[in-house]
Amino acid sequence: MNAGQRLVATTPGLHDRSGKRYPLDDPRWRGEDGGPLAVSALPGLRPEQIDTTERSLWRYHAVLPVEAARRVSLGEGCTPMIPVDWAGQRVHFKLEWFNPTSSFKDRGVSVMMSHLVAHGAERVLEDSSGNGGSAVAAYAAAGVHAKIIVPAATSESKVLQTRAYGAEVELVGGTRDEVSDEAIRQSEQIPYASHNWHPMFLQGTKTIAYEMWEALGFTAPDNVVLVAGAGSNVIGCDLAFGELLGVGQIDRRPRLFVGQPEHWATIADTFNGVDPASRGERVPTIAEGASIARPVRLLEAVEAIRRSHGSAYAVPEAEIHAAVRALSARGLYAEPTSSVAAATLDHFLATGDIAPGETTVVVLTGAGLKSAEKMAAVFAGPAN
Repeated sequence: MNAGQRLVATTPGLHDRSGKRYPLDDPRWRGEDGGPLAVSALPGLRPEQIDTTERSLWRYHAVLPVEAARRVSLGEGCTPMIPVDWAGQRVHFKLEWFNPTSSFKDRGVSVMMSHLVAHGAERVLEDSSGNGGSAVAAYAAAGVHAKIIVPAATSESKVLQTRAYGAEVELVGGTRDEVSDEAIRQSEQIPYASHNWHPMFLQGTKTIAYEMWEALGFTAPDNVVLVAGAGSNVIGCDLAFGELLGVGQIDRRPRLFVGQPEHWATIADTFNGVDPASRGERVPTIAEGASIARPVRLLEAVEAIRRSHGSAYAVPEAEIHAAVRALSARGLYAEPTSSVAAATLDHFLATGDIAPGETTVVVLTGAGLKSAEKMAAVFAGPAN
């Protein structure tokens, strides 16, 4: 089987890295091998299967392994994709802050919560550096008790948003990964709805690629530029473009160009054959949403970049600051985590990996309004 082919299951189910299969309604959040679960390969979408009566990601319900009739939705998806003149080239920016809680996380959380609620969930536990937690809190507001464990250093505006939706919030000191470890300990008492672990989250994130395909006249872009923390958008794009390739709707995968803050670049470093430990002690980054040292799906994210013939870049902090300013100067008030993608675009334009005349989509994952303190820090200092 070559890289462009996948076996498609006749009945959707789950599987772990060892290949062991589980029913789709199994409440487990990880496999018996201790690793993450994935939904078995699904057939891709054809244009005539799009439900054009829906103006949300649920227009693609034909390729979502949940019951659309029992969805938990706030109208997520169908975000704008605007052309911008960037460094003399026409680039499309996908503005994910038009989602209900102002970040891309709403895509995955809507599908994940729809699955959990359909199977009787009344309580959920999530750990988050901000956007994922506020998304789970928002979608749980329909009647599910949500507890969100959050790093103590998270932007106050993100914590406020989570609390406003009625969720129980626990602040935990330490790194993002230590917060995740605490959530795993508590998951013995509360069902764990982790956006990093739960396989249905990826089924929601893949819809961003279906939107690119539809918006571009049912063709794939040449390049997709992404920021990665845990890598869910990277894997989601790989899933969707793989599904479309499998049913002959596109003839090749877009190249995935992935950026991470340089001291938190585990995916990029692994892809590039760099030992992350060689960077020394990890230091805080203004791109808080991407400060994940141990991505749960590291292997899958790296393989997705390789399969696309893309590349990855560890972005220096100064370049993130510059990208925040450059986006804002064009009217795009993106949070620093999102701005890593713009810095990554600059890098690969400079190297020539992204060439003039190619169709390139850059995903901006969240709004600057969600990280007011971090944005203030950028604009308080001198412009480079």
